[in-house]
Amino acid sequence: MTVTLKLLATMVIWGGTFIAGRLLAQDMGSFSAAFLRFLAASVFMALLTCRAEGRFPPLRRNMVLPALILGLTGIFLYNALFFTGLRQVAAGRASLIIAGTPGIIAVLSWIFLREAFPLPKALGVVLALAGAVVVITNGEPWTVLSGGAGMGELAILGCSLSWAAYTLAGRKALQYMSPLASVLWACIVGDALLLPMALAHGLAADLARSTLLDWGNILFLGVLGTGLGFSWYSQGIQAIGTSRAAVYINLVPICAMLMGFFFLGEPLSLSLGAGAVLVFTGVWLTNRPVAQDSSRAPA
Repeated sequence: MTVTLKLLATMVIWGGTFIAGRLLAQDMGSFSAAFLRFLAASVFMALLTCRAEGRFPPLRRNMVLPALILGLTGIFLYNALFFTGLRQVAAGRASLIIAGTPGIIAVLSWIFLREAFPLPKALGVVLALAGAVVVITNGEPWTVLSGGAGMGELAILGCSLSWAAYTLAGRKALQYMSPLASVLWACIVGDALLLPMALAHGLAADLARSTLLDWGNILFLGVLGTGLGFSWYSQGIQAIGTSRAAVYINLVPICAMLMGFFFLGEPLSLSLGAGAVLVFTGVWLTNRPVAQDSSRAPA
């Protein structure tokens, strides 16, 4: 499977995580849900990495700090904020806030990683974000402001910042470990950080009242949303760079809307079509090869 197909598949899966996360957040605490998600993810990633690399990857000294940063940002902080936000914010509204992440990543990559940020890429980021806004708001972007910005919205905004930090840290971590190993150790470290908080916030009680649907959502979030999704996203970062891989995140709201049509019978709208055109155009512009300026000195 090519990197492009893996990134597209990841966005489809991640579109489903907002639905699964919303359902799970209604039944158990944020830290319990996050811990169980990454317990499942850690087991799956250990099996997948051992099969692919022939052994369990050791954590060498130069890998400890990258693994700690990945676990803290992309696992502990992101998911504690993710489930906290989804207890108060509808999945669609949350996905709109998350849709701003690629723009944050592109700008930070330009500042800290010295990735090129030419006009076509900047325009692509803007178009992709605009498309996501059109889809989520049914062509009425001003309605985003009607509900105000409460603690739930701020928590989801924290998710964007946490994921931006994880993406940039992941680019550096791939200098020391494979994409699979980086995801595995991020899951292990992040889950270890989540465990004390989960125990303190009623993990035992949440387990006692969990349902079969809860466990289905946990497995979907852990195995597909984390195991496969994080691995393929890391491969995308390694292959095409942080900002180019991150712009695919704008496809997540559209994927969620399409799944609602196919699985829940929700109607498609003109705004969905218009938003899809904007998002796909933005993704194409961001990933289009740009001719190098021969007069520009090497960075």
